[in-house]
Amino acid sequence: MINKCMKLYKKYEEIINYLIVGVLTTLVSIVAYFIFAKIFGINYLISNVISWIISVAFAYVTNKLFVFKDKEKDKKQVLIQVYQFVKYRLLSLIIDVFLMYVFVELIKLNDMIAKVINQVIVIVLNYVFSKLFVFKSK
Repeated sequence: MINKCMKLYKKYEEIINYLIVGVLTTLVSIVAYFIFAKIFGINYLISNVISWIISVAFAYVTNKLFVFKDKEKDKKQVLIQVYQFVKYRLLSLIIDVFLMYVFVELIKLNDMIAKVINQVIVIVLNYVFSKLFVFKSK
């Protein structure tokens, strides 16, 4: 049974690791938001931006090391990677906001249902963006 599980894990290792990192990134975002908004009393919008920045930084490092196992060490190439990662995360944020507007305002879907659907779409997009454009194999 354990051997079968290990084979299954090896087959889907990257996707499983991506999902684990995604859950951890979400926790980082929520905890950071709570600290800045509730403990430090910073405006909720500013706290949200700060938590997004922290969670994107966390996501970059964990995706690079744990998910895609990228070994790039050249400083210029790493800076390009960071730029690409942030660029595509900003793109997925824009898509996220746009889809929320469409689902809630135009389609009249419940906002929590819309958020769940939206998160699935954004998670898939972030994986594809990272795989194809950020941590692409040489």
